[in-house]
Amino acid sequence: MRIMRSDMIKKGTERAPQRSLLKAIGYTDTQIERPLIGIVNSFNEIVPGHIHLKEIARAVKDGVLSAGGTPAEFNVIGVCDGIAMGHEGMKYSLASREVIADSIECMCMAHCFDGLVFIPNCDKIVPAMLMAAVRMNIPAVFVSGGPMLSLEDGGGKCLDLNSAFEAVGAYKNDMIDEKELSYIEDNCCPGCGSCSGMFTANSMNCLCEALGIALSGNGTIPAVYSKRIRLAKKAGETIMDTLKKDVHPRDILTEKAFRNALTLDMALGCSTNSVLHLMAIANEAEVDLDLDIINEISKKTPNLCKLAPSGVHHMQDLYAAGGVYRVLWELKRAGLIDGSAMTAMGLTLGGMIDGECFHITRNDVIRTVGNPYSTFGGIAVLYGSIAPDGAVVKQSAVAPEMLVHKGRARVFDSEEEAVSAIYGGKIVSGDVVVIRYEGPSGGPGMREMLTPTSAIAGMGLDREVALITDGRFSGATRGAAIGHISPEAAKGGMIAYIQEGDIISIDIPNNRIDLLVDEETLAQRKNTTEIKIKKNLKGYIARYARNVSSADKGAVIV
Repeated sequence: MRIMRSDMIKKGTERAPQRSLLKAIGYTDTQIERPLIGIVNSFNEIVPGHIHLKEIARAVKDGVLSAGGTPAEFNVIGVCDGIAMGHEGMKYSLASREVIADSIECMCMAHCFDGLVFIPNCDKIVPAMLMAAVRMNIPAVFVSGGPMLSLEDGGGKCLDLNSAFEAVGAYKNDMIDEKELSYIEDNCCPGCGSCSGMFTANSMNCLCEALGIALSGNGTIPAVYSKRIRLAKKAGETIMDTLKKDVHPRDILTEKAFRNALTLDMALGCSTNSVLHLMAIANEAEVDLDLDIINEISKKTPNLCKLAPSGVHHMQDLYAAGGVYRVLWELKRAGLIDGSAMTAMGLTLGGMIDGECFHITRNDVIRTVGNPYSTFGGIAVLYGSIAPDGAVVKQSAVAPEMLVHKGRARVFDSEEEAVSAIYGGKIVSGDVVVIRYEGPSGGPGMREMLTPTSAIAGMGLDREVALITDGRFSGATRGAAIGHISPEAAKGGMIAYIQEGDIISIDIPNNRIDLLVDEETLAQRKNTTEIKIKKNLKGYIARYARNVSSADKGAVIV
């Protein structure tokens, strides 16, 4: 008989106390004898992407039960980036990723699960669960809660969360009235699910398909469709098959898988946060992944989709076009996907793609490799005097006229200062907004700068103004927004020495970002400029600030 991990808590006379506790829960001897499957649920009542995950968990458990396993559900925390945006709470968003991963490790080590089904949906929960999965290396399958629907505004334009953020800028610039702002507020987020564009949550849930850890449809089936429930049941059934085939996360999350995920990332135009998260997951998997690989893959991978914020399409449109697997099929046909990579289903990714039956009702969402939006991918990594260790930009969301730009620096030491200046009309055409001391350690927590970028876009300046930061951006950000500048200001990075009025050169096609200031002047500034370190930090965020790595290393706890 095959030895199970759960035998540690249920086999032998000496385990009578542990069995008695399982029986206290209500488990029968038959249930105790079966494989114990942990259902890792991120349900809570404050995140719209997670409000319905009790239903998803119930379906997963039904699948596990029908396939002969015993499900045991436990919960982890989850932060809504949208609610946390624009205030001190955002400092805890990225930091929560490590808490989630660590808490899953605690639960798995204490309770000896044989297999795991992970139920994430929103931004940091997906990578946190992937980090935990590969760290524990217990057979695992992922099934998300699915994306939110996007509704039309009555004028043919589909709304999403970004519509509300940009509407604030438009209102403050007298471009819309309070009535229109209220309409957008009431209708841009119509129900449960992860926000409807190719933002971070949906980016990561789509990438799970390319990584091979999730079933087809994971990233695109809308949250409110019954097919999402059926997918969850199938995930519960699949974990039992994964267990039998003895497939582990480290068999799946290999270098091949990460390259496939990055290729899909470039084709879809995913969030810049995907770079941060893939680096962190690869670190857990002990796979050598650096920023140079991203540019290598980006240069040879065409951008096939223009999903919000880069274009007008949303996740429901990608689903109607055949979903992630349809994009993977197109990439595989062009020789850009390694089909030999293993999946949680015990089949190769190539075999899974070839076996997919596509039902396509939209032909305008996914372009062919022969007719892409661009011949290069959605994300680029920039280097130069400002970012010797790299910076990240979603180039597919940058207006053509801003791909190459020189402008005077407008320098701010916090997000709040920058937002005040933007709303106050102090930023003008040609400027480069610099927001520093918002990095992983210096922030701490590497806040997302959706509020300032949305303010710029909402005021109609996204084709004229760039923004650079050692913080990061929401997947909803559009425009010449360059983040993850490494080293960060708090660690003595060059961004700390930029002064008001300096000329900054941005050349995205050539992967450059430079400060046009002579070396003598810079040397003088380094001798006279005091690096600002936030004091009086307490609790978890203080420990995080002390121990977090640079953004180019995934901002992981070391």
